[in-house]
Amino acid sequence: MAEFAGLVAAVTGGASGIGLATAQMLAARGARVAVLDLASPPAEDGLQSLACDVTDATSVETAVDAVCERFEGLDVLVNNAGIGAQGTVADNDDSEWLRVFQVNVFGMVRVTRAALPALRRSGHAAVVNTCSVAASVGLPKRALYSATKGAVAALTRAMAADHLHEGIRVNCVSPGTADTPWVARLLSQAADPEAERAALVARQPHGRLVSAEEVAAAVCYLAGPASGSTTGVDLLVDGGLTSVRLPSRAN
Repeated sequence: MAEFAGLVAAVTGGASGIGLATAQMLAARGARVAVLDLASPPAEDGLQSLACDVTDATSVETAVDAVCERFEGLDVLVNNAGIGAQGTVADNDDSEWLRVFQVNVFGMVRVTRAALPALRRSGHAAVVNTCSVAASVGLPKRALYSATKGAVAALTRAMAADHLHEGIRVNCVSPGTADTPWVARLLSQAADPEAERAALVARQPHGRLVSAEEVAAAVCYLAGPASGSTTGVDLLVDGGLTSVRLPSRAN
């Protein structure tokens, strides 16, 4: 499949997990892909790495300008950079709330703002934000993280309304619990990692964690020409966590 042939994509947080899977899939489908991250992705054909700290406006503007200069434009922006947070509303102080919002929300604002001039010149402009089921499902001990993802969902809809007349589509994907390096690190800190993983799997109605590749496929659909009439949408990739209620096994 080469539906992205001739198009340029930038993926923030693209050095690992969902971001890397997305960058690889976009490249496999014909895009020229810039990975914007603090770390460098594995060396692969079709991926070019640029250092970018989404919490720093100068770093963001420098990276986006470099993408546009190197590739002579930008057509697809995937706002994937993000960090996690645990705890109830009482468990994190103001500085931690600000730190997570700086990455998960303000980072998307900075990168999109820097990319808008190039996206406005594209004939195939699309922005896809990485959201989460935490935006719409109450999960225990995820108050801060959920608040940032709720903001991402609202921001996505507002951006879709603001930029539709400019030919820019804006959507987001909401994964359930995904099998990523971040989740692996989270599990490694648990008192009983195997039991914690089993609990996460049990929470998923389809009985397993979501793969990074499944989320990447959803991102590629929303970013591609086949979804030309889709904007302002939150595409769930959650194994039914949000909307499916199965009977208990006892029944």
